[in-house]
Amino acid sequence: MKRFLQIVASLAALMLPAAGAAWAEPAKGGVIDVATIGEPPTLDPMASTADLVGIVTQHIYETLYTFDKDWGITSLLAADMPQISPDGLAYTIPLRTGIKFQDGSDMNSTDVVASLQRWMKIATRGKQAAEVIAAIDPVDDHTVKITLKKPFAPLLSLLSLNNAAAIIIPSENVGQEPLTSFVGTGPYTLKDRKPDQYIQLARFDGYKSRDGEPNGYGGARNQYLDEIRFVPVPDANTRVEGAVAGQFAYVDSLPVESFDKISGGKTQPIILKPFGWSVFVLNTKQGLNSDIRIRKAIQAALAPNDMLLAAFGSKDFFAVEGDMYPEGFAWHTDVGTEAYKPDGDTEAAAALLKEAGYDGKPLRILTSRQYEFHYKMAQVAAEYLKAAGFQVQLDVVEWATLTKNRTDPALWDIYITHSPFLPEPSLTGIMSDASPGWWVSDRKHQVLEAFNAESDPAKRVALFADVQKAIYDEVPAFKVGDFNALAAQASKLKGVTPAPWPYFWNAYLEGN
Repeated sequence: MKRFLQIVASLAALMLPAAGAAWAEPAKGGVIDVATIGEPPTLDPMASTADLVGIVTQHIYETLYTFDKDWGITSLLAADMPQISPDGLAYTIPLRTGIKFQDGSDMNSTDVVASLQRWMKIATRGKQAAEVIAAIDPVDDHTVKITLKKPFAPLLSLLSLNNAAAIIIPSENVGQEPLTSFVGTGPYTLKDRKPDQYIQLARFDGYKSRDGEPNGYGGARNQYLDEIRFVPVPDANTRVEGAVAGQFAYVDSLPVESFDKISGGKTQPIILKPFGWSVFVLNTKQGLNSDIRIRKAIQAALAPNDMLLAAFGSKDFFAVEGDMYPEGFAWHTDVGTEAYKPDGDTEAAAALLKEAGYDGKPLRILTSRQYEFHYKMAQVAAEYLKAAGFQVQLDVVEWATLTKNRTDPALWDIYITHSPFLPEPSLTGIMSDASPGWWVSDRKHQVLEAFNAESDPAKRVALFADVQKAIYDEVPAFKVGDFNALAAQASKLKGVTPAPWPYFWNAYLEGN
């Protein structure tokens, strides 16, 4: 895959001016079309953990904190990092002044407190934080204080993520459930939405960017583009053809086997390496997978090697790894991974199934073809599960339907998803008791509370091994493996930094 390596090596040249070239402020103007995997189920990022929701809405709304290019936490609507009391229980957060909502009103501490209270009520990550938050109070118009019941290291990371997100909205809108007034502080405002056609965002002229240089999701957010249109293109092959023809300025989530085809088209392939991990989430709340013996049988039956090969084709695009984080990440550990069998163990799975007294009830796997690799993994998984003795039912739906159906434990036994390697392990969905899958156990609470209460980074790394071991022992989810992601970008579109949730502030059209 020489061409693959050339593209990876040339990403920096695609994103930045040529070495030694004089850089001039790009001219404002232009409209881009961005092809996405489908229609987002909501434009309320508190209400969904779907990446698609976060990709679109991060342009409309903002959080107190976000992540920089190194996945460190940096201020966004907060004026600075919080002052944390010596006992770790009080976070005093200064707010930026002069920030306006897209309805023209000024943001103040009343809006922040009301927004965070809504977040704790309806967002899975907010519910996770609510378990340790004693109070959120305004100190003055531009300062808020969060008081905790006990130390909680992931708090700032939970306040930074763009899905199930702690967005700040006008206090008069917090009672809307679902949200009907889409008003934030972000660089772009919602102009029009035609379901299954496009979501049209326009520059918010009242936006106040942070000073300095762009820095990952933080730093300056320049509004060079007049409009951004997110166009749902559910069929993967249609996205590929649109990329080859240059129909879109950016195309997200392309099948990796289309790499060579896109390389010969009118857009540039973009590799995100490594992107993240694919996962089968098990419904531990009710149905077949409420029995840990059934979950153990699934764990034994699945064969990650064949599943990943079917999904991605070439080992240039995947790694058969059971560690929750690969080598190179601080959280990397192989503790517990002896239960991860690259080629599966059909005999062991069949024995576990017999021990559980399995009665032939169909194992329902919820998946979507909008992420084609999910569907391919599901097909292979079904065959291995059948070989172990399961009856299997594949429920293939639109992604928006999947994100809705997974909230109802009566509708599924497994759903398939994926995640980038998140900078804080406690951001992973299964860590929240309220996240679909509903993993709740004394063992989980014991290891996770110890991990989250520890503030020393080195000690937290050691404690994460206990968390990973609990995941393998209780099987709330099955990690299939690591993978790279493929997108495509028009050569005239500049200023886009490859990222798991692509963003288009700082983007501009060359020669506009």
